[in-house]
Amino acid sequence: MKGVIVGIDVGTYAVRVVVVQKEKDTGRIKVIGTGHAESRGLRHGYITNKAQATACVKEALNHASSQTGFKIKRAYVSIGGISLSSEYATGGSIVTRADKEVTTLDIQNALNESESTLELPNKKILHRIPVSFKLDGKEVLGRPEGMKGIKLEVRSLFITCLSQHLEDLISVVTDTGVEVLDAIAGPIALAETILSDKQKNVGSAIVDIGAETVSIIAYENDVPITLHVFSMGSMYITKDIALGFKIPFDEAERIKTGSLIADYPKKKMEEIIHARLEEIFDLVDGHLKKIKRSGLLPGGIIITGGGSPYPFIEDLGKEILRLPTKMANQDIWRNEDIRLKDASWLVALGLTITNTTDSFESFDEKTGVSGFFDQIKKMWKSVIEQILP
Repeated sequence: MKGVIVGIDVGTYAVRVVVVQKEKDTGRIKVIGTGHAESRGLRHGYITNKAQATACVKEALNHASSQTGFKIKRAYVSIGGISLSSEYATGGSIVTRADKEVTTLDIQNALNESESTLELPNKKILHRIPVSFKLDGKEVLGRPEGMKGIKLEVRSLFITCLSQHLEDLISVVTDTGVEVLDAIAGPIALAETILSDKQKNVGSAIVDIGAETVSIIAYENDVPITLHVFSMGSMYITKDIALGFKIPFDEAERIKTGSLIADYPKKKMEEIIHARLEEIFDLVDGHLKKIKRSGLLPGGIIITGGGSPYPFIEDLGKEILRLPTKMANQDIWRNEDIRLKDASWLVALGLTITNTTDSFESFDEKTGVSGFFDQIKKMWKSVIEQILP
């Protein structure tokens, strides 16, 4: 079957697989299969037991294959977890052409120079993103190809993770018999399903509250400007409820998710949840202050994740972050061709529609970082050549 793209999201709480088919003429995508399995062998988003994690991924893949009727051979994979981070670096290059016209090679040289200034022991660069350019000391609005000058400078954002975490993730997926076409930072895949082009342009951020981690990714001028992961998640709320009411953890989890109705004081319950969410938002605001964007993202904050569905969370976010704050809802990501149960599937879906060719480069298993044109070829290769029996 042609035009098939598969995304695998290996999370701490669950493994999710989304299979879409892309129409050749219109480019529209349709979800034709999904797979789900409870995660085991992960902690804070990274692999702790490869055998258990492999079994979970295989289970989710089998579920997806049973829906589509064919075996999955290739997929895009998200990487998340506490080791995801980002940092800036600057670099420059002298324009190589005799007529002084800036080419893609000059941009690559400047990016390589900025990368060489980084010290990243035990880390792998997933994405390197040109955030801004200067040509002969003057700011360039847009991309500099075709402009004329002598010296090109670039300020780049590098999104990284621990090499060991990435290697373990790829090993787990390949052990199921699936080839990893690319590894993409989970928050970037998530942004493709939630943020509109306008939100990415004016300045917006996504706060994803997961089971053991909270991630933030912010966009401005159409590109990511920061990505950070905190080692705190909704599981801490469950622990707080268990301790506050002196009840078992499993019971507290069911109360938190609404699957168990218990006769506990509502006010005390809200106070417990409110206190932990306030701590999470304080961490987010602290990071925004660090990058000088606290209260300065006109597109506001979009909240998502399994630990986010509380009626007062939007008001609390507005109060602490001093920004428009709203929950991600189905209207943002669902259309007539896409039918998924809830927002927990957005990362896996985003992997199938992420287009990294125009604004930044993405990880390549063999070369470390793939070029702009290689990335274009890779994307279309997955769409055209993934023929499954």
